[in-house]
Amino acid sequence: MSTILYWHRNDLRLHDNEALAYAASTGLKVLPVYLFDPVDYRRLDLGFPKIGMHRFRYLLDTLTDLQKSYEQRGGSILTKVSPPHLAVEQLISEYNVTQIVYQRELASEELAQESAVDEVCREHGVEVHKIWGRTLYHIDDLPFQQEKIPLTSKTFRVTLTKATQPRELIAIPDHISWAECEEKFALPEPAELGFLGADVNTSVQIRYEAGERAALARLDYYTFQTEQLTSYRWTRNRSLTMDYSSKLSPYLALGSLSPRMIYHEVKRYEAEIKRNISTWWLIFEVVWRDYFTFRHWRFGDKVFRLGGIKDRDREWNHDRQLYDRWCNNETGIPWVDAHMKELATTGFMSNRGRVNVSSFLARDYQVDWRWGAAWFEHHLLDYDVHSNWGNWNIQATEIYYTNPTHQSWKYDRKGEYVCYWFPELRSLPGMTCHLPWTYSDSELREHDIHNYRRPVEIYSKWSRAIGKLTRGDAK
Repeated sequence: MSTILYWHRNDLRLHDNEALAYAASTGLKVLPVYLFDPVDYRRLDLGFPKIGMHRFRYLLDTLTDLQKSYEQRGGSILTKVSPPHLAVEQLISEYNVTQIVYQRELASEELAQESAVDEVCREHGVEVHKIWGRTLYHIDDLPFQQEKIPLTSKTFRVTLTKATQPRELIAIPDHISWAECEEKFALPEPAELGFLGADVNTSVQIRYEAGERAALARLDYYTFQTEQLTSYRWTRNRSLTMDYSSKLSPYLALGSLSPRMIYHEVKRYEAEIKRNISTWWLIFEVVWRDYFTFRHWRFGDKVFRLGGIKDRDREWNHDRQLYDRWCNNETGIPWVDAHMKELATTGFMSNRGRVNVSSFLARDYQVDWRWGAAWFEHHLLDYDVHSNWGNWNIQATEIYYTNPTHQSWKYDRKGEYVCYWFPELRSLPGMTCHLPWTYSDSELREHDIHNYRRPVEIYSKWSRAIGKLTRGDAK
């Protein structure tokens, strides 16, 4: 019997998976594969791999979980390190492949992968089926054409939600006819993707369980088990602990959790537990993710360009020393450095942190914002090409400046967050843990602070917030 190849991409789950459902419905032997494209792991001119160890290890854990789910149903997923079109060409001949199904993507590198795979399939007479599955609202249900995607998130959301609804969930197939595969499930070693010893030895603090089962468990925990969702609107701007936000974004990024599953579970929560501004807000965040995806669809590679989608004409510097200070949490601004240390250590950062550190790099240091977006792409477990580059685009070229000293006064009144990542700052009185540069070297030594690196500049626009921090104002 012939085979249908299911090329997994950012859809590493069984639930609400239209591509898997289609593959099963054909009656052909199903061969799931995941392909590690070396291009995705290339070393950038900035000196680090496009995908770093945080993301690589999290992906491996996600695939391991997916393999367990397949094994429970009698199947397996085949993994290969190869440009996708070359791997597909090999598999076509080895497994008598007559069809291939995969989830569509919209960004240029992913589209290039698709184009090369499609060409190989045409040459070999293999039917190609492309499935849309990355957003809450289906691309075919949008009430606007690609070139008319609204520029503002509010117009996008209001128009979209009035015109249509998210589709229902797709059930996991009851029966799948699996292709017989002699190759056992195996995951690549870091060196196969070009990681160096220094990359592999990077300190990584694992905080986030990976995979579909962990995703569904986290969704249930945040909603029905603890009812943390009810207070989401008032806790979402915090930075410390796991439960100030849903922490569902890493699962969405790799597709181990369907955005429609979040939507329908929140709707069930509203019916059975409570409906309030927090439940509305969590769905709002998922729709915001759709907005970035479809805005990227409209503007394409302009999202990656220096002037952004609005072609802003502005001077940027390429000061590597400033950039390295920012990457290595050595700006001297504890609120910025704490978030950057969390990113480097865990592969995650709060939304509030992302707004602040991106604004600092782009607006205070005035360093090419694309360098910052690349650093996030390297680290973030929840990296999504549309959301990451869309957020940086907006923060650097479209919206207002975010004052890091004011933000630390507003969101870390007791200094708990900065002192978690820099415990030595606990010895400074009041809220001055946010202002170590206001102390002389001898005073810092008296507080047992020895390795503090002072800021390159204290900007006058921070003066009012610095005054509040010094006085410990509560208003």
